[in-house]
Amino acid sequence: MIETDALIIGAGPVGIFQAFQLGLLEISTHIVDALPYPGGQCVELYADKPIYDIPGVPLCTGRELIAQLLTQVAPFNPVLHLSELVSGLQPQPDGRLLLETSRGTTFLTKTLFIAAGVGAFQARMPNVEGLPAHLGKQLHLTLPEGPAWVDRHVLVLGDNDSALGAAVALASQAQKPASVTLMHRRNVFVAEPATIAAFQALVHAGRIRFVAGQPSGLEESDGRITATNYLDAEGTSQALPVDELLVLLGLSPKLGPVAHWGLEMERRQLTVNTESFATDVPGIFAVGDINTYPGKKKLILCGFHETVLAAFGAAAIVFPQKKVLLQYTTTSTRLHTLLGVNSFGDSGKP
Repeated sequence: MIETDALIIGAGPVGIFQAFQLGLLEISTHIVDALPYPGGQCVELYADKPIYDIPGVPLCTGRELIAQLLTQVAPFNPVLHLSELVSGLQPQPDGRLLLETSRGTTFLTKTLFIAAGVGAFQARMPNVEGLPAHLGKQLHLTLPEGPAWVDRHVLVLGDNDSALGAAVALASQAQKPASVTLMHRRNVFVAEPATIAAFQALVHAGRIRFVAGQPSGLEESDGRITATNYLDAEGTSQALPVDELLVLLGLSPKLGPVAHWGLEMERRQLTVNTESFATDVPGIFAVGDINTYPGKKKLILCGFHETVLAAFGAAAIVFPQKKVLLQYTTTSTRLHTLLGVNSFGDSGKP
């Protein structure tokens, strides 16, 4: 069991900045996110698209914003738990909160911050009976590193950059799979032009097979997938031998278990008071797009503002006997020490 002052659900921009604001108040944090990397919507939906409304930053991409936020929070060493979905919540008699993740990680925390945005991003899966049982065995949601699938028949599902890029990578590596097949319902893709061109060149060269179809079922033997059944463009059922199945159909946000924790909600958003952005359950705060209140605006900069007040609300719980004063990073030697800088800045020069 991991005991902590604060647990943050969501490693998007607001979740990361929440860890920074808590760090300034000397509150240690752990962050859990369902994605295998930090960034949330910024990385998943607009990683390389421009953002123009971050104060003091005329232009940055989603990916660049997350990189800067991670650099900013680094002095406080928040512990990231990625590819984990928080599943259970149990308030404890002493006021702390017991939480468990999909990987069995257990947290006992004094405060909980829900910064889940529009929900936890989870992989889209084809509607094929029995398929989830093979997750982590023959069913994969990410491309393994190195030649892990040498002499294996690999089927990639998807039409995006990740899917086409994975097929290209598999077909181009020195030690190749026995076959690489990409399946999509039609020969139209949503990937970048360069990725599509690389993919089509390998299809024409016979190193990747493209199949227009939709998965409809599995053929199994001794608990292992031997083939994937699919409907072709004419609606005829076909079978394709498969050793490894790589599903890259994109991600979709789902509110998930949070919806069943008994927190007060309005239109699938958590209601909060705007003094501390606390929910109706003591010790639980909600910041960013997951919350709602009169006048709410779903902007990153509004989420940043919410994290400041939420951090001070948490400080009263974490340090009940301590009067927490507002300090300024410009002048506070205490904050300079926490941030690892001296009173003149990084260079030591006035």
